[in-house]
Amino acid sequence: MDSGWTWSYEGYDPQAERLRESLCTLGNGYFATRGAATETLAGPLHYPGTYAAGCYNRLTSEVAGRQIENEDMVNLPNWLPLRYRIRPDDAPPGPWLSPDHEQLAEFRQTLDLRHGTLTRWSTYEDEDGRRLKVKQTRLVHMEDPHLAALRTLFTADGWAGQVEVSTGIDGDVRNEGVARYRELASRHLGDWECGREGSDIVWLSCRTLDSDVRIALAARIQVGSGRGVPPRTTAHTAEGIGQRLRLPVLGTGGTAVVDKTVTLYTSRDPAIGSPLEAAVDGALAAPEFPRLLATHRAAWEHLWQRAELEVPGEAGEILRLHLFHVLQTLSPHTAELDVGVPARGLHGEAYRGHVFWDELFVLPFLNLHLPEVSRALLDYRHRRLPAACRAAREAGRTGAMYPWQSGSDGREETQQLHLNPRSGRWLPDHSHLQHHVGSAVAYNVWQYCQASGDREYLYGHGAEMLLQIARFWADCARWDPALGRYRIRGVVGPDEYHDAYPGAAEPGLDDNAYTNVTAAWVLMRALDLARELPEALRRELCEREHLRDEDLARWDDVAHGLYVPHHDGVISQFAGYQELAELDWAEYRRRYGDIRRLDRILEAEGDTVNRYQASKQADVLMLGYLFSPDELTEVFRRLGYTLDDDMWRNTVAYYLSRTAHGSTLSALVHAWVLSRVRHADAWSYCEEALTGDVADLQGGTTAEGIHLGAMAGTLDLVQRGMTGLETRDEALWLAPAPLPQLSKFAVRIRYRRHWDIGLQLRAERVRVAVPDLGNGTVEVRLGGQLFTVAPGTTRWLDLPATSGYPTR
Repeated sequence: MDSGWTWSYEGYDPQAERLRESLCTLGNGYFATRGAATETLAGPLHYPGTYAAGCYNRLTSEVAGRQIENEDMVNLPNWLPLRYRIRPDDAPPGPWLSPDHEQLAEFRQTLDLRHGTLTRWSTYEDEDGRRLKVKQTRLVHMEDPHLAALRTLFTADGWAGQVEVSTGIDGDVRNEGVARYRELASRHLGDWECGREGSDIVWLSCRTLDSDVRIALAARIQVGSGRGVPPRTTAHTAEGIGQRLRLPVLGTGGTAVVDKTVTLYTSRDPAIGSPLEAAVDGALAAPEFPRLLATHRAAWEHLWQRAELEVPGEAGEILRLHLFHVLQTLSPHTAELDVGVPARGLHGEAYRGHVFWDELFVLPFLNLHLPEVSRALLDYRHRRLPAACRAAREAGRTGAMYPWQSGSDGREETQQLHLNPRSGRWLPDHSHLQHHVGSAVAYNVWQYCQASGDREYLYGHGAEMLLQIARFWADCARWDPALGRYRIRGVVGPDEYHDAYPGAAEPGLDDNAYTNVTAAWVLMRALDLARELPEALRRELCEREHLRDEDLARWDDVAHGLYVPHHDGVISQFAGYQELAELDWAEYRRRYGDIRRLDRILEAEGDTVNRYQASKQADVLMLGYLFSPDELTEVFRRLGYTLDDDMWRNTVAYYLSRTAHGSTLSALVHAWVLSRVRHADAWSYCEEALTGDVADLQGGTTAEGIHLGAMAGTLDLVQRGMTGLETRDEALWLAPAPLPQLSKFAVRIRYRRHWDIGLQLRAERVRVAVPDLGNGTVEVRLGGQLFTVAPGTTRWLDLPATSGYPTR
C-alpha cells in the first residue's frame, strides 16, 4: 500500500497472477473486468474475465453418468486484447510481447483505489539492447456504467522504428476459471456477429445459448501521436474481430498513444432499442480518454464521500481495499438492476456467480451508506417471492422457502453433486437444506427498515416477504409431546460440514440451534409487524396473503415454543451433536497442516465429518453475530430459556476449539463474537478476516473471485461490531467493544433522514456529530442512558463498563 490509497505489486510473478487479477478487478456495479494483462489469453496463468451483473445462462452436463443442469454467471466477450511488438528500422519485427516473454525486464502495477484505475508499467529489452517501455491505464467507468477504457503509451529507448499493435474483441470465451468445474459444459455464448463502423470502431454481438440474453460490445481504437493517422487493417474470425495498425515512426524517447474505448450493453438493459445499436452509438459518442478519466475520477470521489471509513494503520489500508471491491460490485448503478449479492463479487466464476446468504454480511454495511442499493437488493428477493412460495408448496409446506443458491429466476440453483478435488469423487450435495437463508432475507428486511426508516417498504414488499417466511417456519415446526416443544427437522445449518446423522439413510439434521432461534426471531418480528400495521393495511394484507387470526395465534405459540438443544451448559449445534465423536485435531494438523477443508480430507480417507464434533465455520456463534447480547437474551427468554454470560462464554469456548474455519466468513464471525466477550484471541481472528483474500489464506480460492461477504463483513466489524451500533426503537444504540488494535477509528453513516452522522472512537470515549441539515435531533442510547444530539452539534460520551449477557 502507498498512502493508504494504492495497492501495488512490484515485479512479475506468474504463479500469483490469477490472485492479482481478482484483487485488481475493476467494475462499476453493472459490469466488471478482472485485472488480467491485455497481452494474455486464458490459460493456466491468466484468466481474463468480464461479467455483467445478473447475466446468467443454463447448461446441461454429464457428470458421473447423470445429466446435471447448472446455471452460471456468464464470462462475456473479452474486450481487453491488445498485443504489440517492435519493428526496428534496421531489423525484422520482433516477437509479440507479454509479461510472460523472456524480454520482460521490469514490471509494476498499481491499483488506485481513490480513482478506480489500474496502471501497469512494463519494460522489454531484446538481445540488442533495444528497450520498449509500455504504460497502460484502464478503467471501468463509474459514471456511465456501460463504458470502459484503456490507454496504452509506448516509448522507444535505444532504437527507431514502429510499434505494431493488434487489438480487438474476443468472443471465443468460456467459463473455465474454476478448475473443479472443468468437467462441466462451459460454452455459454453463440450466434456471433462482427463488424466495423467507420475506420476506428469494431463491434461484436452474440447471445447466451439458453437464457437468450443478447450482448454487444463496441471498441473505438484511436491513435494519438501527433504524427498522422496510421493505416490499419481489420480482420475477424467466427467469434472475434480486431484491428492491426503500425504506429508512426518513433525515435529514441518518442512516445505513441493508443486509446481503446469500449461500450457494453445487453438485452436486459432498459431504454434501448437493441444492444448492438446502443453499443455502437455509445462508442461513437464517448468522450476522449482524458475526459473519461476526469468524470470517472469525480464519480469515485463522490462515492467515497458516501462511504467514509477511517481506520489507521495496515488494517485501515486493507479495509479500504475491501470497501473498494464492495463499492464496485454494489454501486449506485446496482439500484437500477434486478440483481442480488453474488458471493464472489463480479470478480470470477466460483460458486457460478450465485447468490447465497452473503447479503446477511453485506446489507448491514450498505444500509448505513447506500440504502437505495440495499432496497434494490431486497427487491431482487421480493421478485422471486412467488418462486419461493412455489418451492415451499412443492416441498409440502406453506409460505416461502427461499433457495440456498439463487440465480436468474428464483429456482434452487444448488448443485446436485460436488467434486472433492482431493479424492476426485463426485458426491451428493445436500446444502439446499440450508433453509435458514429465509431467515437471512427476513433479517435484512428488518434491519434495512430499522436503519432507513422506510415504512413504505416495511408495510409493502418487506411485509410480504417477512410474513411468508414466518408462515414457512410455523409450518415446518412440529409439536413433540415428549419434549413439550416444537421441533424443526431435516435441515442443514450454517456449519455445512454436517448434512446427516452418521449412518442415516436420509440427509438433514434436527433442531439446528441457529435455524430454530432465527426462525423464532422471524416469527416474533412478523407478529410485531402484524400488530404495528395500520388496521386497513393489515386487513388488506391478511386477505391477500390468506392469513387468519388462528394462523397468527399459531405463530405466537411456535415463536415461544421452539426447541433449542443444550448440553453441559452449552447451546448444542443440533440435537445429538454432543454424541458425536471427538476429533483428534492435533493429529490431523500434524498430518495435513492446513485442515480448513476437513470434510474433503476425511472423505478422501473414506471417513465422513458427519461422525465428529467438527464444524466448518461458525454456526451457533452466528447468533452472537446477528444479535446484540440484550436482543439475543430476550429471544431466549421469550423461548423459555435463560441465556447468561456464563452460558454464552462456555458456548463460545466450546465451538472455538471445534471449528476448522473452512470459510472466510468464519474468522469474521469469530472476531466479532470474541471481541464482545473480550477474548484474547479476538485480534488474531480479526487479522485472519482482514487478510483472507489479500493473502489467499484459503489456498487458491481468491483467484476464483473475492469473498464479498467477508470483505463487507470486515467493514461492518468496525462500523457496528466495534461500536456496538444498532438501529432500533427510533434510536442509535451504542455499546462499544473496541479491540486495542482497533480502538481509534471514525465512520460516517446515513441514518434515516440524517446524512453524514459522524461516529469517532477515541480511547474510552465516543464522539457523535450530527450535521445541521434541519432533520431534527438524533437519540443515542449508551450504557442504559438516553442522550440527544442536536443538529449542528457534537457530543463526546464516556464509554460505560463492558456489557454482556446477564449473569446468573
